[in-house]
Amino acid sequence: MCAAHPASSERLVHADGADLAAQAFGDPAAPAILLIGGAEASRDWWDDDFVARLAESGRYVIRYDTRDTGQSTTFPLGAPTYTQEDLSTDALAVLDAYHLSAAHIVGISMGGGLAQRLVLRAPERVLTLTLLSTSPGGPGDSEGPELPPMSESLRKVFAEPAPAPDWADRDAVIAYFLAAEHAFAGTIPVDEERVRLTAGRAFDRSPVPAAAANHWTIDGGEPIRARLGEITAPTLVLHGTADPLFPYGHAEALAREIPGTTLIPVPGMGHQMPPEATWDIIVAAIVGQTATS
Repeated sequence: MCAAHPASSERLVHADGADLAAQAFGDPAAPAILLIGGAEASRDWWDDDFVARLAESGRYVIRYDTRDTGQSTTFPLGAPTYTQEDLSTDALAVLDAYHLSAAHIVGISMGGGLAQRLVLRAPERVLTLTLLSTSPGGPGDSEGPELPPMSESLRKVFAEPAPAPDWADRDAVIAYFLAAEHAFAGTIPVDEERVRLTAGRAFDRSPVPAAAANHWTIDGGEPIRARLGEITAPTLVLHGTADPLFPYGHAEALAREIPGTTLIPVPGMGHQMPPEATWDIIVAAIVGQTATS
């Protein structure tokens, strides 16, 4: 891992109904990238070294804890009072806090669904759109005969889920996330040391680690898939060829439904934060996509 990273600036963002812990790296005068994470993922899951490579490539990179993760506001377990729409609005609050009228938006998994909502509701705030490991429209929109189903192995994981960990036990929580990484990984070997370090840091920064599971229970909002043709922001789709949750056909659907989309396959990547082995492809693609301020 890198010995040093670009200097960061942290702030607490006051959104409507929640405070969000955000962190920025790099030169504020450089093209700005806002990273939106997936379900249950604090900002820690955007790997430090990955973020550093983007910043060192001449980008101002912002990551943040979504509601119910990290040091952001937590809500009652199993009874969150926010929706997908609120989460997309939170991204705008982060841009406002960093005095950005617009930015390059990068969303992964659930964050990719939020990014699609964001560009439709506030197109003037989105310079470019990059979608990783996601599906057309996001939750509630991602089903249809033209979209391939999840893998049989992952279907079994959902059908017979492992018991929830003791959320007060750091080692048990790390083991829980490591098992999930293996279940959702593709053919690239899982870097267990890196996953353990990330999960441990996320645990240490989260006063209520169990709250992140609230993401699975929130209202998905109005379906937006039928509106994807309205997106005019230059769009890049990066998708693992071995994604067991959203097989590659989901990426192909995004590329068909969002005009002018560039689609780049990432060999061997599953449904996961980008493994280090993929960074040469993914960082180069995002840097190229965000070359204008």
